[in-house]
Order: sequence, then C-alpha cells, then structure tokens
Amino acid sequence: MKEVVVLSGKGGTGKTSIVASFAALAQSKILADCDVDAADLYLLLKPELKQKNEFWSGQVAFIDKEKCTECALCQEVCRFGAIEDYVVDPVSCEGCGFCYQVCPVDAVSMKTSMSGHWFISSTKYGYLCHARLGIGEENSGKLVALVRQNAKSLAEKEGLGYIITDGPPGIGCPVISSLSGANLALLVTEPTLSGIHDLERVIGVCRHFGIPPLVCINKHDLNEDNSYQIENYCHSEGIEVAAKIPFDNVVTEAIVQGLPVVEYSDNKVTRQIEELWQIISAKLDK
Repeated sequence: MKEVVVLSGKGGTGKTSIVASFAALAQSKILADCDVDAADLYLLLKPELKQKNEFWSGQVAFIDKEKCTECALCQEVCRFGAIEDYVVDPVSCEGCGFCYQVCPVDAVSMKTSMSGHWFISSTKYGYLCHARLGIGEENSGKLVALVRQNAKSLAEKEGLGYIITDGPPGIGCPVISSLSGANLALLVTEPTLSGIHDLERVIGVCRHFGIPPLVCINKHDLNEDNSYQIENYCHSEGIEVAAKIPFDNVVTEAIVQGLPVVEYSDNKVTRQIEELWQIISAKLDK
C-alpha cells in the first residue's frame, strides 16, 4: 500500500477537514489520525469503536513509605516540584529519575505509567486507527508510531491500497514519527506570515527524510499577496502547488453538520479538493 501524510507547519490550516474529504473520495484505503495530542478527525467520521487498548510509556517516580526515612533529599533535588510530603504527584513528575538516583535508602522506584489509549474503529468510509494521549503526558511520538503500525497491519490484512494519515502540526517528534517512511507528504498552509514561515520549516523536515512534498494553499484568496509569495517560494524550491482552495463559509457549515465538505455541497472548495485527491492518487500510483 502507499501512504500519504497530511501535515501543516502550524495548527488551524484546515488539514483535518481535507483529510475527512479524502476519506469520502478515496477507495480502498484506511485512515490514521496521528494528531494524538488533539485528535479530532473522529468528529467528522463518526467512528464506531471496535477495539480499545491502553498505551503504557514513560515513567513516574514512586516512593515506598516503609523504606523512606524522610530525609527530604528527593524533595530538594526535584526541579519540577513533583514531590510534597514524600508523595509524588504523577502529573507534575517528568520521569527524569533524579530522585531515584539520589535516594540513600533506595526508597524511590520508577514505574511505567499509562499515558493514553489507542483505538481501531470503523466508519462508513472504512477503518480508522486513532489514539488519545492523556492530559500532560509525553511520548506522543511513540504513540504515533503505534497508530501507523496498526494502520499498516490492518491495510495489509484487508488488502487496501492507500493509507491516508492526518498528521500533527509543527515539526517536532510526533511529526517526524508520522512522516518517516511515507510515500508522499501533503503540506497544507494558509496565506499568513506564520503560515509561510512554518511551511518552510516542515518542507525542511520532509527533505531531511527524503519524503516528496506537495503544497496546498487553503483559503488562498484571503491574502493574494501572501499566496503569491508561497507560490514563488515553492516554484524556486521545485515543489508543486497542487491546489489553491478558496475561502468559503460552506466549510464551516459542513463541520457544524458533522460532514466532510465534499459530501455537504458541490462548490468551488469541493471541486478543488476532488482535483487535489486525483493529483495525489496519480502520484502514489506511479
């Protein structure tokens, strides 16, 4: 199977709305929501939960009251203020292990914590692999890798041709985890100064991992000068601008109705997204 990862250098560019429309347009595919810190693709796809599993990763400190001599050394060295009255706050604990190393009576131990859950669901568009990281938890890169592995295993089992991945925003560890090994990256940007800046950064990540990028300018007509600047930059870098989607309130209306915009109304936005998927599928099938 071939995998396309939809990314954006910043949040709020319309990435998830486009992925939901791809879900309605594409055949023989499986969907993966790798934005585990703020997963919201399920809001438009209305999944029926088939499988739920715990995700254990990272460590938190635990103090054994019977061994503890209350010397207070662990409280003094903890830079995160996670230990009070010789009890560890698991939310504040960063799992650095410093208290474990300095405890003179070995009363501190490091225990693996449950950081979230991962799911496999069915939708009317096909299977959806997704996850939810717990509040304040880390290791989202590991959870992203697990979601992708679930999607690949299920796609192989079902004999599906595409994996469409809704990636996280930014350029950090979760983005790297969602991007590595993919066949194509669609970068959704918007014509703002921050959008231009963050697009350049995520293009750099794609090039580092050797993933060919395509660019989609969403709401391109809100600032035509900035859109023109993005097009010039992409042209100078040899990157194709595959679509320029206009601003239209119909997208918000579709979200309110809980539908991908391509299923809500036939308009310029819908036609641009349809053409964009045709371009992506043609590149993946080469």
